[in-house]
Parts: sequence; C-alpha cells; structure tokens
Amino acid sequence: MTIDLTPRGTADGSAVITHGLTEVMVDVFGPKEAKLRGQTSHDRALVTVEVGIMPFSTGERRKRNRGDKRILELAATIKQTFEPVIQTALYPRSEISIFVHILQQDGGLLPASINATTLALITAGIPLTDYVTAITCGVYSTNPLLDLNTIEENDIPHLTVASLPRTGKVTLVAMETRLHVERTAVLGIYVRRLIRAAADPTDVTIQEDALTDVIKHRLNIASLLFLWTVATATGDFDNPDVSVRKGP
Repeated sequence: MTIDLTPRGTADGSAVITHGLTEVMVDVFGPKEAKLRGQTSHDRALVTVEVGIMPFSTGERRKRNRGDKRILELAATIKQTFEPVIQTALYPRSEISIFVHILQQDGGLLPASINATTLALITAGIPLTDYVTAITCGVYSTNPLLDLNTIEENDIPHLTVASLPRTGKVTLVAMETRLHVERTAVLGIYVRRLIRAAADPTDVTIQEDALTDVIKHRLNIASLLFLWTVATATGDFDNPDVSVRKGP
C-alpha cells in the first residue's frame, strides 16, 4: 500500500492511494467561487463530486462516459459520505469540487476512493468534523476478510463501511450482495475494533487486540495500517509500516 500526497497542477489538495492493484487519484479544488450561482446556498458551500474511470483501468478497455450508471452511483455515494463531514457552513456561496480518477481497479474501489478523498481534503486544508475511513469486509466460510480483490468480491458476500473513528459514527454502509445477519454482526465487531485502533493509536491494548484478530483470521492489514497512518499522522507521515511520499 502506498500513499502519495504530491501536489498536482492547480489543485488545492491531491492524494494518490494504491491498495494492491487498485489505484485512485483525487484532486480537490476550493473553496472557490461557484460556476453556477443558482446552485449555491447563502449559508453553506456546494460540494460537487465527479468520477472518471480510465479506459485502461481494467482489462476490458471499456470507455465510460459521464452518464454511466456506475460512475453516477459512485459519485453520489462519495458526495453523501462527505457532505455531513465537511464544514460547509464556513464557506457560504462557494463551491468545493472533488475529482476522483480511477487509474487502476482490482477490488475495493469505493473504500480506496473514500480514503483518497479524505487525504486530499486534508491536504487542501478543508475543515472536517472528523476524517472518514472506509473498509471493505467479506466472509469466506466463517472467516472475515478485508480489502477484497475483484475475484473475491465476485465470489463472496461483502459490505463496505465508512466511519468517523474519533466519534465512532458510521457514515456509510453499502452492500451489493446478500449476507446473513449473524455474519454481518461478526463483521461489525471486527470493523469496530479497527476503528477503535485508529481512534486511539496510543492504546497498546486496543492495537494488540486488533492485530491479534487480524493475524488469527489471516486478514489483510492494509486497512489497519491506513487507519493508523491517518489517525497518527494527519501532519506527520513517518509511519515505517506504510510507504508515504510527501510533496515538497
């Protein structure tokens, strides 16, 4: 897993996250004057999200236009996730634009996009009530799994959870497959433990419990490392377990 916060072009904040073979780049512009003043509000900023999937991001080489149902759904989900978190009341009659570019995809597209958007907003200096972290969880037999690839997402039931680690609130739960209620509860337990580990990285007991569960069930620890990095390094990205490159 790699995180690149190098500024790009005229963007106020940028972030590139690579989760396995999935790579997402997010650029944030604003707060700025809105292009369409009729859509602005006198008491808060307008948040817009655009998603672009590169034709070379998959083996199909399929070009998707802006009206593609999958793109519109992904953009709407990201917007609904971040609108309650961004302190839009501080920037009335303005616009904050988020551009998500899918460079490569192999599962975990939604959580990678949400995590990259969080870092891009932070680097842009946009005030947030809390940072948003997302994880994809699945169940194989009775064992929970994290950060699924495309083959795993097609074969096993899974759900995506986005949460605010400091407050413990859940901002998104997305599930496109059927999952038994008992297994959903099991996944919820592990997600909450990872969230607690991110919210209080100084608590050694919580960290050890989370890592024990990860090792016991052979979970991918990339999500835990990301949560730990954001929680401890909003301004200090010196975690030796994660490759992070800072911009000049």
